[in-house]
Amino acid sequence: MSDTAIVDAAALREDVKDKYRAVAADPRGTFHFHTGRPLAKRLGYHDAVVDPLPDAAVESFAGVGNPFELRTLEAGEKVIDMGSGAGFDCFIAASQVGAGGQVIGIDMTEEMLTKSRATAKSMGADNVEFREGLVEEMPIEDGWADVVISNGVINLCSDKQQAFGEIMRVLRPGGTLQFADIANGKPVPASALADINLWTS
Repeated sequence: MSDTAIVDAAALREDVKDKYRAVAADPRGTFHFHTGRPLAKRLGYHDAVVDPLPDAAVESFAGVGNPFELRTLEAGEKVIDMGSGAGFDCFIAASQVGAGGQVIGIDMTEEMLTKSRATAKSMGADNVEFREGLVEEMPIEDGWADVVISNGVINLCSDKQQAFGEIMRVLRPGGTLQFADIANGKPVPASALADINLWTS
């Protein structure tokens, strides 16, 4: 771990897991963020891409942007989705890279992994795999990916330097990072930096 971590990483992960367990189990529940098809529409995902997906692939989506607006993935590319949740962005990526491509979703929440794996099986999405792991320690070999995507996950990492180091490790030379996230451009008081509830709210 680098010396840039400013909050208890283990406690932060547990709080994030708790929140996203709830999103997996009850995606139509009340949260401090939007979810599902209405959110996807708000973030600019095209109906032609989202409408064909089964509810299980979309209902627990809780991203903050649309990483595919930056560039449409190419056929045959190998893609990692950091913090893949129930798999929404993975299934979109899989449709873009086609049968010759491969998508690996990484998530630390058992409930999200159970849901994403079941959905992939029901869809017959053979080019998608979901692995349990942390963004800061991805279970991927060096230089494997052509593209890394992420949607609202890096902001939840206590050690962003390590997270970006992992991105560089798993990307092949010349690979692409496409991510959507939340950033703060103003100074944050030290007391707020250490408040886990503010990190996840």
